[in-house]
Amino acid sequence: MKKYRFLLVVALFILGVSVTSAQALTEINWWHAHGGRLGEKVSAIAGDFNKLQNKYRVVATYKGNYADTMTAGIAAFRSKNPPHILQVFEVGTATMMAAKGAIKPVYEVMGESGLPFDPNAYLPTVTSYYTTPEGKMLSMPFNSSTPILYFNKEAFKKAGLDPNKPPRTWPEVADYARKLVKVGYTGFSTAWISWIHLENFSAWHNVPFGTKANGFGGLDTEFVFNSPLHVKHIQQLADWQKEKIFIYGGRRNLGNAKFSSGEVAMYTESSAGYAGFKKTCKFDFGTSMLPYWPDAPGAPQNTIIGGASLWVMTGHTPDEYRGVATFFTYLSSPAVQADWHQFTGYLPITTDAYYLTKGQGVYEKKPGMETALKQMTLHKPTENSKGLRFGNFVQERSIIYGELEAIFAGKKTAQQGLDAAVKAGNKLLRKFEKANK
Repeated sequence: MKKYRFLLVVALFILGVSVTSAQALTEINWWHAHGGRLGEKVSAIAGDFNKLQNKYRVVATYKGNYADTMTAGIAAFRSKNPPHILQVFEVGTATMMAAKGAIKPVYEVMGESGLPFDPNAYLPTVTSYYTTPEGKMLSMPFNSSTPILYFNKEAFKKAGLDPNKPPRTWPEVADYARKLVKVGYTGFSTAWISWIHLENFSAWHNVPFGTKANGFGGLDTEFVFNSPLHVKHIQQLADWQKEKIFIYGGRRNLGNAKFSSGEVAMYTESSAGYAGFKKTCKFDFGTSMLPYWPDAPGAPQNTIIGGASLWVMTGHTPDEYRGVATFFTYLSSPAVQADWHQFTGYLPITTDAYYLTKGQGVYEKKPGMETALKQMTLHKPTENSKGLRFGNFVQERSIIYGELEAIFAGKKTAQQGLDAAVKAGNKLLRKFEKANK
């Protein structure tokens, strides 16, 4: 990366940022939600930027999980002492947009800075989540991921399955899983079940999760993820539990150990889980695109992202905003994005970073890292597959988890559980709409 570091120095010099002169540093505070190794990498990114120039100093501060970080940022705004940059998970997008006077859109920050900024340089399947209907970028994409299928190649061999031919459809998943159960495995499990098996399931099958283009078209949206196709899929998961084809792994990604330990042979999880599985799995595994129902018209379409983006808060000086813009220019550069992508498994946010990684031969050595990109760019996003924008969606996800757990416990049918989640969710949407009219 030395060559690219040199190019970054040159780029910063051209942009008018001194790399040698001694002067008072303008401090830029960045609050984020990455702990552990990811937090160390975030600090390294900020540190490298600070070393490359002598005008701005980015201070990266860990504020807890996504919900904690967002809460801290909103509280800081109310006390009139907000950070310059706040990392917010994708389901907080509508809330941030509705926070009147709290945010300064990225397109304004970049436009006022005079620095080169081309929105078309970013992957459209990533940026569409964080843009206005007119295509103006509201926040800067940073750590974006999408769910994929992981499979245990050794388990496949033991079951007499071709380790280079993962299942493409849900009926094939069931067929593979039955053979895997016979040799001692549980067929498959999942992380992030709402994100993967309802939200991304909708996009992948090109059906709406909600009306009004999944909330992009207005606050008067309603949830519709209790359609016949959604009910069919969730009920099938519940029925497959009885055969040990499927096992519920818990909320968020608490079930990851079921795959890394070898208990389950197939697992749907974020593409960002790739690095972790590489470290913890003692067997060879592969990745492939998510399965789909072959009788669903329009499937497969494309999946949507998870992760978070960086929002710029109001209440700062023009020089500080130029510092933010300079840092975002650095953060979006091919070298930095390619390194972040290769280190974490998150998607590169620009096409240049993708082609840089490809040109370095990374995907030839680690083909599993390219699966997510191929899946997200399979087709041009539709109204059903460009993302979600719902108010109070953090609370709605908790409701969904509760209803899915009732379904998997046999207390409710899929129809009953999804109907209840939609009804409760629509009440939250009306509450959000009333508060933000």
